[in-house]
Amino acid sequence: MPAESAVEINNLVFRYGDRVALNDVSLRVERGEIFGLLGPNGGGKTTLFRILCTLLHPAAGTARVFGMDVVGDALAVRRRIGVVFQNQSLDKRLSAVENLIHQGHLYGLRGGDLAERIRLLLDRVGLTSRKDDVVEKLSGGLRRRVELAKGLIHGPDLLLLDEPSSGVDPRAKLDFWEYLQLLRREEAVTVLLTTHLLDEAEKCDRLALLDQGSLVTVGTPGELKQQVGGDVVVVLTSRDSADLVQRLDAEFGLRAAIINGSVRFEHPEGAELVAQLMRSMPDQIDSITVSHPTLEDVFIHMTGHYFGEGPGGEDRA
Repeated sequence: MPAESAVEINNLVFRYGDRVALNDVSLRVERGEIFGLLGPNGGGKTTLFRILCTLLHPAAGTARVFGMDVVGDALAVRRRIGVVFQNQSLDKRLSAVENLIHQGHLYGLRGGDLAERIRLLLDRVGLTSRKDDVVEKLSGGLRRRVELAKGLIHGPDLLLLDEPSSGVDPRAKLDFWEYLQLLRREEAVTVLLTTHLLDEAEKCDRLALLDQGSLVTVGTPGELKQQVGGDVVVVLTSRDSADLVQRLDAEFGLRAAIINGSVRFEHPEGAELVAQLMRSMPDQIDSITVSHPTLEDVFIHMTGHYFGEGPGGEDRA
């Protein structure tokens, strides 16, 4: 019998009034994974995050954490999860260790057991020497470490992180990911996080791409990139882009699209093709680039638009 998943979501639907925020989403997160929900603002990832935190109830479908329904077994789910929200939940007037003491009290932890748990977590997130510092005097990266320790104080099996790199500098981001890997190794914690940052998503074991409330695709970063048909070629022209698209189709059999003002297509041998294109239509090509697929290329390939844009190219707040 297969091991029970950490998270199992089936046909989940959620609406804000008439707007569908999640549309029939289904996915699984296996135990021990670092799993990312990747998508632009408005994609549905934060709504899904809040449902898993038991803060929102779905309109239809189910979400289970270690087999427990997030609606019917909400209290039991909360005992198994740790949550780090995007917006800071620390008391700035208290020290790092005082914040952890109060969080521990909320879970019924007291005395020597709580003191030892705090000592262990402060050591693991590199805050032992700063434990007595008032939070408002800590940098953004150090505050994020306190948030992480706070979310882990009760020894959860699943850690939920909403935009974990929000408001921290690049060095702090690297440190934060080192701590996540350490916690997974040392405490066997499963991690599910939301992000709109492509470099952060690359560090996840697997990803679910969400757009406009729908699940686009799921897989490892490598598997997702393999869905793109070879190299990505982007052509800039000061002339008629639509005419260039037609010529590429007629002369080379290429299916190109106009996205964000540039002509874009995929080809298994993009580097070799570039020279032919420059020779064939130098009057129409101002510049041309070729690259291996990125996660943003996967998103464009699957949705037809860039991160932060709707299908027609409009900005999405």
